[in-house]
Amino acid sequence: MSIKPLVALVGRPNVGKSTLFNRIIRQRLAVVSEVPGTTRDRLYADSEWNGVAFSLVDTGGIEVSSGWNTDPLSEDSAQFLPLIRQQARIAIQDADIIVQVVDGQAGLTAADREVADILRQSDKPVIIAANKLESSKLQDNAYEFYELALGEVFPISSLHGYGTGDLLDAIVEAIPPMAPDDEEDDSIRIALLGRPNVGKSTLLNKLIGEERAIVSPIAGTTRDAIDTKLKWHGQEFTLIDTAGIRRRGRIDPGVEKYSVLRAMRALKRADVALLLIDAEEGITAQDLHIAGMLTEESVGVIVLVNKWDLVVKDAYTIYEYEQDLHRELNFIPYAPIIFISAKTGQRVNKIFSTVLEVQEARLQRIQTSALNKFMRDAVAGHPPPSKGGKRVKFFYMTQPSVAPPTFVFFVNKPEWVNFSYKRYLENRLREQWPFTGVPIRLFFRPRSEDRFGK
Repeated sequence: MSIKPLVALVGRPNVGKSTLFNRIIRQRLAVVSEVPGTTRDRLYADSEWNGVAFSLVDTGGIEVSSGWNTDPLSEDSAQFLPLIRQQARIAIQDADIIVQVVDGQAGLTAADREVADILRQSDKPVIIAANKLESSKLQDNAYEFYELALGEVFPISSLHGYGTGDLLDAIVEAIPPMAPDDEEDDSIRIALLGRPNVGKSTLLNKLIGEERAIVSPIAGTTRDAIDTKLKWHGQEFTLIDTAGIRRRGRIDPGVEKYSVLRAMRALKRADVALLLIDAEEGITAQDLHIAGMLTEESVGVIVLVNKWDLVVKDAYTIYEYEQDLHRELNFIPYAPIIFISAKTGQRVNKIFSTVLEVQEARLQRIQTSALNKFMRDAVAGHPPPSKGGKRVKFFYMTQPSVAPPTFVFFVNKPEWVNFSYKRYLENRLREQWPFTGVPIRLFFRPRSEDRFGK
């Protein structure tokens, strides 16, 4: 599976990176504030321009540090510049295109020059976005930034959208051509996700049978996503070990925050995700946060309760633990749960067979005749909602795609199908076809729309 080109927004705080991020992805995902260093959480999203798809990272999420001087005018402070340098270097590591965002009203600063000096040393295309130039009278301010010698400068207003189209044209034009895959990869890609020190690297080593990843009791040892290929019963797998994801507000500037980005990118490459939970600590708010990330993707999910050998147990322990997990993770009720010990190997042999079961469910395609019989039975067993004495009419349903399984119901009034009835239909679908470990997507379209996505 190819990864979309990565575009990184780099620059000192309070130049408008998060506003530009939101403008490009056409959603308000990044937190926007006049206080520098506000960005905390969502720093990564997919976008497209003129048919060219790419991923965008707002490196404002890397800037968070309680030690920073939050005065927007103190760009020359001793604390500030080292962190900006680190941010720029991190962006260079993985980004395909770098956009240096500067404040066109404030003018060229020492911090802007520091970032430019680092970017100039890379072989990555760099574009300068001179932000906050809302009026034609201010556009001449952009010329000052040609002094950075990084190429063309685009005067923009990310708040109002001025000039962002020209900027995006330049971004997609600068995206390097994707190298073709040397060979078709038929392996099942498995991402290992979880909080730091939950045992991902230990599990990786146990699965591959050798000390491939560094194992350490110090949380956060693994920094990058590491791919390892292996075969099990003739089936090839690719294991993607990822850095642990810390609790929000506990992520150090620079490399730790970027580890979250890399975990997200690893998840986008995966077919199945293994979510590790520490059996001794139990499920935490951060476990729920990671599980929420999984619901936004198209991957299968398996929950692994690790360090089960350290739990004092009786005849009811595993049953009670399962009940607690189902209650806490009620938004992924389809995820199978395996109690393991990565250290001793307890039940680790069940992981690959369960991954195969989940992958089969991801690719499962159901005959249209069977789907329409299911639809008639489901509607007869529980009539759809009505409005003003009129009821939603279901005509037929199809399955246009897999991975994840996606179903389209053609009805007379799609807007009348409420959340409760959608949940009812999903539950009935899972009763007949379990779709173990797999999210399924339901769409409702007017009868006149004879193809998915029209």
